[in-house]
Amino acid sequence: MKQPQCLCQICTCGRHRCPHNPTRIYDHGGESCLMTEYVDKYPQYGNIPPLQSLKPKQEYQKHGGKMEGITTFRSDYLPYDMANRPVRVQEEYKPAPGDMDLGTTYQRDYNVHKIQPVVLVRPLERKQARGGKINTIPTYQADYRAWEIQRREPHKTDGTYHPPTEKFGNSTTFQDDYFPKELAPRKSYKPMAVTKLSDQPFNGLTSHRNDYIMHQLEPKWVRSKEEYRPNSQPFEDVTTHRCDFRGLVGELPKSFKPEYTRTESKAHFNGATEFRDSFQPWAVSLPEVHKAKEYSPPAGNMDLNTTSHLDYIEHEVHPVVLMRQLETSRKNNAPFQGNTTMRDDFQAWDTSRQDMIKRPQEMPKPSGKFDDMTTFRAHYVPHSIVPTQSCKPLKVALSTAAPFEAGTMYRTEYTPKMQAICPATYPSPPGYVFVSTDSRGHKFFRKATPDTNTIAHNHAPKEIAVVS
Repeated sequence: MKQPQCLCQICTCGRHRCPHNPTRIYDHGGESCLMTEYVDKYPQYGNIPPLQSLKPKQEYQKHGGKMEGITTFRSDYLPYDMANRPVRVQEEYKPAPGDMDLGTTYQRDYNVHKIQPVVLVRPLERKQARGGKINTIPTYQADYRAWEIQRREPHKTDGTYHPPTEKFGNSTTFQDDYFPKELAPRKSYKPMAVTKLSDQPFNGLTSHRNDYIMHQLEPKWVRSKEEYRPNSQPFEDVTTHRCDFRGLVGELPKSFKPEYTRTESKAHFNGATEFRDSFQPWAVSLPEVHKAKEYSPPAGNMDLNTTSHLDYIEHEVHPVVLMRQLETSRKNNAPFQGNTTMRDDFQAWDTSRQDMIKRPQEMPKPSGKFDDMTTFRAHYVPHSIVPTQSCKPLKVALSTAAPFEAGTMYRTEYTPKMQAICPATYPSPPGYVFVSTDSRGHKFFRKATPDTNTIAHNHAPKEIAVVS
């Protein structure tokens, strides 16, 4: 008897697998299972309903008992007897007997030394005044003697440019080595780009027009529009909230607002208010305006004498006589000698400003009229250009009277095959009978005999016609 096959083995498309369990329980067989770590840890979930939440619903729960005013702090707190902290009495200050020793460690350990003034080692400067005349000739001027040196003649060659006197007529290397040759145009084998028109009529038949078979379409089914029929029963506007919600039974809150009673009086309205009764108008006097007094000038003349003018006594003061005799100016008629040692030793030289060094012009400027004849114009020889013949074939549509061969390798060698449907797509594979399910979740099926298999003919796939 053949061994039963798993759903994984029956599948022919490779897309169907058994619902493997993560672990196998109470099974220690040595059979190998073709399962990977990914399939073992990440199983495929089916239609599993979501877990119900254990979180309590947020509904108002009314407490029927009476609320106690005892809190946890009141029940657990025990009062203790508190005693006041004893106050420390400060003792009276009593000065220590005897005298205070003001000696320090520095005074006790320091020994006084006698310090003598520092004797200067540098001798004192003594200015010696001499009555002689100072010699202003420096040592360089006294010892230096000018030598008679002759100027050396330069050994530099004369590099000045001398323009040529004759006309430039030397030929170049290109002109000497180059020989002009006659250009022979090559014959072009390219056909002429002229379109050739065909005399035969255009054949517009294609493979699609030849092979296409028009089929008659069935008439499209149109759904009839249903007639609106109004409902005879009245509309029930009771919502879920109205059905499920039940309000708490209680008394309506009473309003403390006094009832409005309209009072009507035919008496005349009195416009007196508390402000008018408490604050009565009283008479207010106007402020007095200060009037300035008119200015009256004093009588008589003004005395301009001051205390300083009246009490000051003038004294006769004589100029101070100088005890020093005045110097008598000595006039000298000799001319002033303004010569100094600097003027005598450094005489001015006759100098002139050096001229600017200019580079001599190498090429002389032309004097005559400009001749616009260039070398290219003088040596250029025009040649006639012959266009090259094109070898490119003409763009002409090739037509033939032979029929078109539509046969391809695919049409000749292709054989239509029956489209096989994977038996694992059905809940119960056709031709198989369910046997059991192992601990890992594998479903095993056994091939049924022709006598017991009566369902296999219902699932047979239909053949598909292929147009060649």
